[in-house]
Amino acid sequence: MAGNIFGQMFRITTWGESHGRAVGVVVDGLPAGLCISEADIQKELDKRRPGQSEVSTPRSEADRVEILSGIFEGMSTGTPISMLVWNSDARSSSYDAIKNTPRPGHADFTYMARYGIRDHRGGGRSSARETIGRVAGGALAKLLLSSYGIQIAGHVLELGGIRAKPLSFEEILENVEKTPVRCADLEAAEKMLEKVAALWQERDSVGGIVELIVKGVPAGLGEPVFDRLDADIAKALMSIPAVKGFEIGAGFEVARMRGSEMNDPFRMEEGEITCSKNNAGGILGGISSGLDIVCRAAVKPTPSIGKVQQTVDLTTMENTEIAIKGRHDPTIPPRMVPVAEAMVALVLADHMLRSGFINSRTLLE
Repeated sequence: MAGNIFGQMFRITTWGESHGRAVGVVVDGLPAGLCISEADIQKELDKRRPGQSEVSTPRSEADRVEILSGIFEGMSTGTPISMLVWNSDARSSSYDAIKNTPRPGHADFTYMARYGIRDHRGGGRSSARETIGRVAGGALAKLLLSSYGIQIAGHVLELGGIRAKPLSFEEILENVEKTPVRCADLEAAEKMLEKVAALWQERDSVGGIVELIVKGVPAGLGEPVFDRLDADIAKALMSIPAVKGFEIGAGFEVARMRGSEMNDPFRMEEGEITCSKNNAGGILGGISSGLDIVCRAAVKPTPSIGKVQQTVDLTTMENTEIAIKGRHDPTIPPRMVPVAEAMVALVLADHMLRSGFINSRTLLE
């Protein structure tokens, strides 16, 4: 299976399966001289850890990170950084009864069609547990970016048709962790919680929209034509399990706008070139403009639901039914926020190195 490596100069390779012994990541390309502790990485992993609230799976995993290489006396050495998280609460027997009946909405059938074999325990490699490696690698990317004044804020903009009101970057940072649905509009968050609880009682699930805002990105990041910054961000977010749509700036609203409405007029402000609007989402021609990067990912409902669904028995090749049991998230967007932040951070760290904004050899110079 190829396709487990992401990035060019700042690269991650994730490995492991949902019910295997462990999952992890190897990060390559981080310059020497960055101060790193396990606490920096654990803080991000704790945000995606299961079993935290009523809107996440009850699977209980500590998800404690172990750094195996690449850091000496609290500082990156410039060599590959390997990180590991042990799986401790896998219940593989829950999947034995459905190993020959592909679950609707999952990758069971397509993995079999592609490889002729799959790990049916929790979805194996196709499980969202793979994103632990992304978050751990993204934590390093975030540390690197923060040393250059770049901040990323992710939040649940919409859940089950309930949409948050517009909020400032500061309000999002202040409020996002105050509610288990990670919606910075606390009034909307309460309605979202009620929606999730009601649907879960019906043995169903719900999707939503995660929004990412990035401040402090310098103008000039991006590699046209095929390595556009927005194209790389789109690939990063679309590679996350359950993401089915991507938009940047005004997004799909541009299809209903006039050019006079869409264009962001340039102006001088405190000696710097900026724009009076940001419909482009901080990227023009695939290159960052210096404005905030604003993008969104549409997340499908959790496909593992208790309702009876139609499927096929692969042993008899006949139609049958399936009702999925076990421990699953009633909604995905809240736990996807740290994953989405990590993927955007990885893209930006990679492009900062590729463009020369960061010295690829060492931060000590």
